[in-house]
Amino acid sequence: MRPRTALAVGFLGLVSAWGVLHAQRAFKEYPAIEYENFPIPPDFNTKTEWVRARLRYPDIYGYPQRRLQMRDGREFPGYWTMDYPRSDRHLMAAVRRLTRIDTRLAEQVTEFDHTDDVYNWPVLYGVEVGHWKLPDDQADQFRDYLARGGFFMCDDFHGDEEWSTFMNSMKKVLPGRAVEEIPDNDPIFHTLFDLDERFQVPGAQFFETGITYEKGPSGKVPHWRCIRDDKGRIMVVICHNMDLGDAWECADEPRYLEKWSSLAFRVAMNYFIYDLTH
Repeated sequence: MRPRTALAVGFLGLVSAWGVLHAQRAFKEYPAIEYENFPIPPDFNTKTEWVRARLRYPDIYGYPQRRLQMRDGREFPGYWTMDYPRSDRHLMAAVRRLTRIDTRLAEQVTEFDHTDDVYNWPVLYGVEVGHWKLPDDQADQFRDYLARGGFFMCDDFHGDEEWSTFMNSMKKVLPGRAVEEIPDNDPIFHTLFDLDERFQVPGAQFFETGITYEKGPSGKVPHWRCIRDDKGRIMVVICHNMDLGDAWECADEPRYLEKWSSLAFRVAMNYFIYDLTH
């Protein structure tokens, strides 16, 4: 993999083409599965030209309708919070370092709640989508978000059962749309870095198991998949049988191999710049 020799991203006009921005919801931190009292970046309230948002969604275990408790007695905050906010903030630091995108170091959480807030954030990230369960009204707004030019990246789900759960909701969002493997020569793998050679990016479970896959034999093969719009532009990127979120999160963890985090960061940069230029 090699960086492209020139990076001239005319994303300002493309971001403004998203449409007239509505009032943006203020930055807010939420309780999370893994982290409490994680340091908030000093620029959390800075107005920048681009911010990647994290999707808050209901899941099959009842969040938020049914109150569950974690082993430590805390209320279960929902699978959407996996790796949050550490992975988000490591990723935003990489965006600053590897691109010319003007972004803050703090993430933004948004949801399909039938306000206009989600339309302020042209890139959404969904984690653990093998556990999500979108009601019809949220699926409808999600479809509208994508129709307006939104871009969605999902990650960290494994095996056939979680794929089936993911697709149960995705089929409501984009009924009839085909899911395809992204070919090596697709522009999305060649916007900033040439990524012809890719491999499975494992989660932190590797520390305990020593293996790079999860959920049995069906989780062994990594899939870089997508859904396209009517013009052939990729609007949904699907990282199945991988955990890029853990790779961002564990980038400063000596036990986690550099090659995994390096690929995860490069894939993200390509996806974001593809969205801004296509």
